[in-house]
Amino acid sequence: MANSDAIPSHVHVALLPSSGVGHLLPFLRLAASLIRHRCSVTLITTHPIVSSAESQLLSTFLSVFPQVTEKKFTLIAIDPTSANTTDPFFLQWETIRRSAHLLSPLLSSSSPPLSFIVTDVTLMSSVISVTENICLPNYTLFTASARMLSLVSCFPSIPSSIPKASLPPSLLDTESFLTKDLSENGKCVKRSDGVLINTFEELEKETLEMLSTKGLPTVFPLGPLLPLEFEGLRHWSGLRTKGRALSFMSASGSKIVDKEEKGADLDEILGHQVMNKVKNNDGFVVNQWVDQRRILSHKAVGGFMSHCGWNSVIEAAWHGIPVLGWPQHGDQMINGEVMEAAGWGLCMKTWGWGLNNHLVKGEEIGDKIKELMENQMVRTKAAIISEAAQKSSESVGSCHNMVKLFQSFKKN
Repeated sequence: MANSDAIPSHVHVALLPSSGVGHLLPFLRLAASLIRHRCSVTLITTHPIVSSAESQLLSTFLSVFPQVTEKKFTLIAIDPTSANTTDPFFLQWETIRRSAHLLSPLLSSSSPPLSFIVTDVTLMSSVISVTENICLPNYTLFTASARMLSLVSCFPSIPSSIPKASLPPSLLDTESFLTKDLSENGKCVKRSDGVLINTFEELEKETLEMLSTKGLPTVFPLGPLLPLEFEGLRHWSGLRTKGRALSFMSASGSKIVDKEEKGADLDEILGHQVMNKVKNNDGFVVNQWVDQRRILSHKAVGGFMSHCGWNSVIEAAWHGIPVLGWPQHGDQMINGEVMEAAGWGLCMKTWGWGLNNHLVKGEEIGDKIKELMENQMVRTKAAIISEAAQKSSESVGSCHNMVKLFQSFKKN
């Protein structure tokens, strides 16, 4: 392993993820990277867990990495009506925050003593005071793009580099849960000892350089944080492999797409007519988390229609797959703009946000998929960004920045 001699011995890192698979996965991938760098890792899991997908991921991860210590953190029950949200994942964020004062004995009793903790950005506003009181260095893991971090670092102000239209409606509502959450946590990120982010310099070089002038602690681009072998369900066998003619469509976060009720029927969710058309064209639909790494690496796949969650954007970059972005909520429009600016895809800003009443006809979607997959310039850019992503995972990229992280901890 490159530069391993530069890493201090006996480094013990605690990881505190938030809720939602999109937040959990970067922590598990970071944990695997820390283990490769010969660190001891403690994973703090919050209970009860919101979704079966998270529970399954955690269980599998801990069985694959038995050297990771799990510390269960039982949360205080709160009155949901006091949280200004009905979203189950936002409710969990709020529950974790209101329970954060109970973390102190859990962190102080770790053996060997913790070197530092990495906290999800959505929890920083309540956890930072706890770690300051016990003199434990606290690093933020930011689970979106550096471009999104440029917004969070100054929110509720909006930097001139980000159009107001790139923000979801919920962030334009000053009373919404997401607006208040982003504002509080953005301020507290500046009190952390550093910001870890799943990006790489070749993808967001200008933004990363700009962030270094904004009064933030040091930003460490550790990406791409690579998917682990066990992630997702394997429903992607038997594809034809002559040429790159298939498009992969993925969405998450929608209460329609992510329906988890027992007995949920795909015909009910998507409609019988849609399901028949998919099946008649040798396609299929899965309403569970899949092994996206295996899908994107399959040589039959020539395009990826994505909501532009940051994990998906980074995975598409790694595999060199052109992206047709249809952002649905949160940071996804901003992430899609990063992808589009780098030239390896299209971000459909005119199709509106996911759960509004704007109708996009199937013919228009089909035309855009065809345009994406026939665009040779986009394919060339995708290949270039893939090469850059893979080089970044070597010693000149994320490993080098991991060493810089350890050196900053040693100075602290």
